Parts: sequence; structure tokens; C-alpha cells
Amino acid sequence: MNRSRKITDWLPTTLKEMEVRGWQQPDIIIISGDAYVDHPGFGHAVIGRILESKGYKVVILPQPNWRDDLRDFKKLGKPRLFFGVTAGCMDSMVNHYTASRRLRSDDAYTPGGIAGFRPDYASVVYSKILKELYPDIPVIIGGIEASLRRVTHYDYWSDSLKPSILVDSQADMLVYGMGELAIIEIANQLNNNIPVKSIRNIPQTVYKLAVSEIEYDINNWKTIEIHSHEQCLKDKKTYASNFKIIEEESNKLAANRILQKIGNDFLVINPPYPVMTEKQIDTSFDLPYTRLPHPKYEKRGIIPAYEMIKFSVNIHRGCFGGCAFCTISAHQGKFIASRSEQSIIKELELLTELPDFKGYISDLGGPSANMYQMKGKDNNICNKCKRYSCIHPTICNNLNTNHLPLVQLYQKANKIKGVKKVFIGSGIRYDLFVGKTHQESKENAYELYARELISNHVSGRLKVAPEHSSENVLKIMRKPSMRLFYEFKSKFEKYSREAGLNQQIIPYFISSHPGCELSDMAMLALETKKLGFKPEQVQDFTPTPMTLATEIYYSGYHPYTLEKVYVAKSPEQKKDQNRFFFWYKTENHQWIHTTLKNIAKEEIALKLLPQKNFQKQIISKQNFRKKH
Repeated sequence: MNRSRKITDWLPTTLKEMEVRGWQQPDIIIISGDAYVDHPGFGHAVIGRILESKGYKVVILPQPNWRDDLRDFKKLGKPRLFFGVTAGCMDSMVNHYTASRRLRSDDAYTPGGIAGFRPDYASVVYSKILKELYPDIPVIIGGIEASLRRVTHYDYWSDSLKPSILVDSQADMLVYGMGELAIIEIANQLNNNIPVKSIRNIPQTVYKLAVSEIEYDINNWKTIEIHSHEQCLKDKKTYASNFKIIEEESNKLAANRILQKIGNDFLVINPPYPVMTEKQIDTSFDLPYTRLPHPKYEKRGIIPAYEMIKFSVNIHRGCFGGCAFCTISAHQGKFIASRSEQSIIKELELLTELPDFKGYISDLGGPSANMYQMKGKDNNICNKCKRYSCIHPTICNNLNTNHLPLVQLYQKANKIKGVKKVFIGSGIRYDLFVGKTHQESKENAYELYARELISNHVSGRLKVAPEHSSENVLKIMRKPSMRLFYEFKSKFEKYSREAGLNQQIIPYFISSHPGCELSDMAMLALETKKLGFKPEQVQDFTPTPMTLATEIYYSGYHPYTLEKVYVAKSPEQKKDQNRFFFWYKTENHQWIHTTLKNIAKEEIALKLLPQKNFQKQIISKQNFRKKH
């Protein structure tokens, strides 16, 4: 442990640490599937610290053993108010398994990167144990796993449709999204002796009620009902139609309350809180984090996920991109909540005081790197809006996309004593600043931002995500045209050259995304060849709960049009699509030629395959067929 630190600088994790603080009983125990890292990038630390700031005694129980006699769940006794349960910073199934459902050999959120310290469906397992051991103590589940499974959802790993995680977990209440405001109110009401079953008026919470108990006048919220869980089980098209409503209500400033019947009960999903104000989000990030893993892990090795963000700073929450395969807007919302410049600079200054800081900030970004302080120009228009994205299919005329505040933040960050360089590691939305007129670029500092970013904030490689080249696939993905990527690439090369820098773009692509056929993958492979890329960062589409792409994958229908969409579902189909990324490998040449020939796209193979002898062989066969 750092000698300047005391054990009381962290939230307690053991009875002994509670005794040091003079506590007999905690008010709240937070159980997490991740190791305890006291950092604003780890949800359990944020919730623990925000509750602590309100005067509550909070204990963290990280990665308890669920396989033995459950002593970890018993050793701290029962909390006075409630148990908070989270699977961690990732859905436990995404954490455990690859896109091909193979068990991963590591876990980035565990010391030493060792796998096996959390169960599958961790929120469900932890919650059921607690309800069995302490049936009279409320259990509140939250975090990304609970948030994205809050309603009937497709679970890729069991290949089944599951009800709200609230049903399987037997928890009393669920908090979805970024939970600071909701968890404070829950704690306050429980502290005022209001039974958990009577807490129905808190935004961003989910609970169950018998049909006879439903009230329709809470907080003046309007209520809409979606198809029941049982109806979804019977018909995939019906299930798909639910998603449009759920997504729209998740991304509205004035959202409705949602009801879904499950058996003899109603699932009640209260609308979200308003977008956090600058003061509220600053408060969350300005809490007294040590920014370090708990000392108990010193001899167990590094925590890889922590090492990745150790010297990074998050400047905003939310993303208005609305990508079909992404869960960010479903969890954080599409509206941007930005921290103040002062709060960000203060955190950067704290980083310079860490003992192993070498002067380099690994990232100054967010869910997307360049959405800082962007919001609607006229809030009245935003209040009526129910678009899933502010930038797709076109950029909203009401969206302020001025990049000047970001440029100024980068420049101020670079001047902090002890900071040598600030890099941008988050993904860039280049469609926000390329393809614009000269006047637009001047008014919104687009060119200024591009030059500043490329000349001063690239660590040698810049991550961008064109994802695909096919216009049809990009439309389903809700991503911009490949034309804009070419324009950005040209700009990147120009400014890198002018700065005398040898830098690379690292593009991300996805295979077997709903709507993508083999011919689309072949054209994408050809596109990467033209660009001179031999892709490293490739991803086979993984269906995760509460994304548009997952609903299409499971149902075969597009929720907004209810039209059928082609989906590569079998392991063989998915493997074949992914294989096109590696067109440059000799062992794939014959397979590519045969595959493209079978779908009448042999001309693509001729352009794609790099070996002259192989191309000659193909030409020879084509000429032979023409003659005979």
C-alpha cells in the first residue's frame, strides 16, 4: 500500500476495517463481481462514495465466493438498509464468453487477470443467495447487467428469451442507467422507514406489482403498456415490436412509464431522471476516490481493466450516436452530461500526483471522444424528440456540434504541470466534423479540432470505427457512409504529414452483423485491401441484451419496420464471414475463391486475392469456360 495512504481511505471491505472506523453495522453492503477499485470508472466505487457522501455507512463486498458455504455473504452480517448488487462493469456473460460462446481464459476486472472469480449471470446468483440468507433485507440490483436486462430480453448464451432480470434474481428493485440519483433516493426512503414494496415514485427504477396494485397517477407520469412476456415468447415479431417503444422511451427527455405483464404481475419501468446537470455530474466525479485498487490485492497481481484507465479521465456521459450494436445509449442515455472544465482539470492534476505517473494521459474522452458539451440548441425541440440518434440518418439541425470547447480543454490539459502529453484513446466520431462546408467548419471549429487532435493527441495509432463498407449494412448499423471515412483518412494523413509524424489509423470492423451477407463481407475485404489495411481489430458480432442488432438477430425482424432481415446465425455462417477479414492469408485463398464462385461473385475473388499465380489460375478457368 502507498505509505501516504491509510486503510480508512478506502471504503471498508471486512469486519476489521469496519471496526477501525468504529462501526458496529453497515447501513448498506454493495456486492460486486469486480475487484474493488476505488476509482470513478468502477460503478461500485461511485455508488459507494455517493452514498458515503450522504452520511451512510457503506461496505464493499467484492467478488464473494458463491461456491462454498457462503461465508463471504455472511461475514459482514446484515446491513441496516439494503444490499446493493452489481455484476460489475460488464455483463457477466460478455465477461466470460467470446462471440463463439467459448469460455474466456482471463478476466480483466480481477487481480492477475484470473478468470473464475464471478459466476455466470452474477446479478441473479448473488441476489438469490442474499434473498435466501436475509429474506427480510431489501436487495437492489443495478449496474450494466441489470440495466440492460430490465425487460424481456434475448440471452445469446442460453439462446433463449428471458424475462426481466428482476424476476430471475428475486430482487426487490432494479436501478437502471447511471444510478447515483436513484440510489440516494432509495436509501433516503428506506432510512425514513418506508418499506421497499411501497417505494414506487423514484425515476429510473424497476419493480414488480400485482395487477390489482397498479397505480396510474404517480408523479403525473403517463403510462404505456408493451406486449407481455408471454406474448413475446409466442411470437418473435411481437417481441421485436416492443423494442421500438423501449428504445424511444429510454432516449426521451419526457419519457413515459412502461408496464409489461409477466404472469400475474406487472413489471413497472419508471422513466429516467432528467439529464444530470453539470453540478450533479461534477459531484459524482469529485468524490474522494483514492483512484487505486484496494490494498488487499497487492500480492495478487495487477487488475488489467484498472491499468487501462489508470491515467485516463472521463469528460462526459451519454452518446447520441445510437449505433445498432451498442449498449451505451440504453444504459447512459443519448443526451450528453458534461463535466465542468474545472472538475476535469482538477482530476488531471490528481493524476500527476500518483506515484507511477510518467506524464502521459492515456485518454481524455468518454463513450465517444468528441461529444463534450454537445446538446440541443433549443431544448423545446429536444423535449418533443424521440429519435434514437441525433446524428443518424442525418445530423439533427438542432444539435450543437461545436468542437471549440474540446479544443480548449485539450490545450489547457496539455499545460498542466507534470503532463507531457494528452492522448485520446476513446473512439472518434469523425462524421461530426468531416464532410462539412468551409463555413460550417469555421463556425464549429471542425478543422481546428481535426488538426489539434491529429497533430498533438495521437499516441501513434488512432482508433476509429467505420464498422463496414456496405451501405445497406451501415444503414442497419446506424453508421455513416464509408465515404466519410475516406475523407477522414485523407485529413489524418495530411495533418500527420504536416506535423512530421508517422501515425496510423486503426479501423474497427464487424462481421456477421444483422443484414450482412457473404457478398458484403467480400466487398468489405476488398475495401480493406484498397485502403492498405490488414485488419487487426476485428469483431464478430456478439448479441448483447437491449440493442437493436440483438433484437434483429433473435427475431429476424427490424423492430422499426417489422420487415425481415437476413442474419448469419449458425457458427459456420459466422465463422465464414469473419474469415473474409483474413483474405491476405494464403490458406484462405482457395476457400475465398470457391465461396465467391458459389454465390456468383467470382469477379471479387479476382480483385481480392493477392497471389498472381492464383489469379492466373482463375483467369485460365474463366477463359476455358467461355470457350466451351
